[in-house]
Amino acid sequence: MNTPHYINGRWQAGEGADVLTVYDPALGLPFVELIAASSEQVDQSVAAARTALPAWKNTPVAERAAVLRGFAEHLTQRREALVALQMRNNGKPRHEAEVDLDDAVATFGYYAKLIETQASHRDVELAVPGFTSRTRLEPVGVVGLIVPWNFPLVTSAWKLAPALAAGCTVVLKPSEVTPLIEQTYAEIADSLGLPAGVLNIVNGKAEIGAALSNHAGLDKLSFTGSNSVGSQVMHSAAAFCRPVTLELGGKSAFIVFDDCDPDEAVGWIVGGICWNAGQMCSATSRLLIQDGIAEALIPRLQAAFAALRVGNPLTEEVDMGPLTSQAQWHKVREYFAIAEQEGLRCLSGGAALTRDGWFVSPTLYQDVPTSSRLWNEEIFGPVLCTQRFSREQEAIDRANDSRFGLVATVASRDIARAERVADALEVGHVWINSIQAVFVETSWGGSKGSGIGRELGPWGLAAYQAVKHVTRAGVPGLN
Repeated sequence: MNTPHYINGRWQAGEGADVLTVYDPALGLPFVELIAASSEQVDQSVAAARTALPAWKNTPVAERAAVLRGFAEHLTQRREALVALQMRNNGKPRHEAEVDLDDAVATFGYYAKLIETQASHRDVELAVPGFTSRTRLEPVGVVGLIVPWNFPLVTSAWKLAPALAAGCTVVLKPSEVTPLIEQTYAEIADSLGLPAGVLNIVNGKAEIGAALSNHAGLDKLSFTGSNSVGSQVMHSAAAFCRPVTLELGGKSAFIVFDDCDPDEAVGWIVGGICWNAGQMCSATSRLLIQDGIAEALIPRLQAAFAALRVGNPLTEEVDMGPLTSQAQWHKVREYFAIAEQEGLRCLSGGAALTRDGWFVSPTLYQDVPTSSRLWNEEIFGPVLCTQRFSREQEAIDRANDSRFGLVATVASRDIARAERVADALEVGHVWINSIQAVFVETSWGGSKGSGIGRELGPWGLAAYQAVKHVTRAGVPGLN
């Protein structure tokens, strides 16, 4: 931990003024301290990435694919250590930490295969005689990646794998709350013999994120995090007229129609709000229940919330762990106070748990008005607000009445209706009769205030590729 920064193929000590204290959220106690990077070390990282770019972008596809598969293999070999670290630093239950690890492994494997099968050159049919043209896909260049604390291993894989696959060189800035697990990527890069400067990792607080996002040496920046910081990142990108991918917040809806099985619906609903203790941009925190099923569903949901086992994932069998940071714990408690001020009806939870660490109870509020702050604002905790509706269009209108547009879930036995509703929702991803299953082959991202661009699938690779056309006069082979 004395040399937590990976710059130009070397581990370096921090030269910044900040100390990053890493906590075990289940105990509320620190267990590691890191010295942050300096702005000069950010400069060094970008310069190293710039120097490494020509050779890396011209590395044959087969070699880049082999590197990606190497990342997947090394992650698999380190499985138990990485699962344990996520449990300790993020407070994730074991089953959630294992899903995260599997997701990261699958991401590297997917992009290795994709670049092997994607044509980097393609002839274009022209309607004008006497000209020929071809399309060429090239790496966008040096990219800055800023990732959050709620899914650190996963979010970094979603960005790092396609960036390296495309031939880009990278400067990665992890969250100061969870800076440890991304160091694994640098360790793997060392083991694989990745050329110096292709991957650089600098740790720090907001100042280091700002130094990276404001750096003139970047060709693109990809950011996942809050809307407030995302707007600053977008402002920085605008100053250089360079592309940016933003994956921001959400206030997503779960629509339950009265023809669905209430017991099945409860499982999907609980997963959509309590996975990762609700610390998800995709949390379906607004539950719209059709009148005909409300009396059957709400008592089941109340019982399910009360039955969830909340505790330290390292010492107990739990369904939900603590919130990852003390700051987030305070934020969720503030919303509990707002709910009391607004006079909301709490059916379950609504308070912090009286035990060591940053625990809150899974919380359910009934008949929350659309004017409530809890209905409109992203809480980033296990807090679910419900409303009833009668007609299909009413549910669609209320679900779309949000400044966010990330995801939604629809529960109904009438698949034609569920598909129709999914098509009408103004979001980037819709689940029908399902948990929030995310596959690397599909896209991730939203509309409105939920961000710009897409990750995962071929769209994730395209985010790091520039399109060039080469057009010339004359007929091939003749002149």
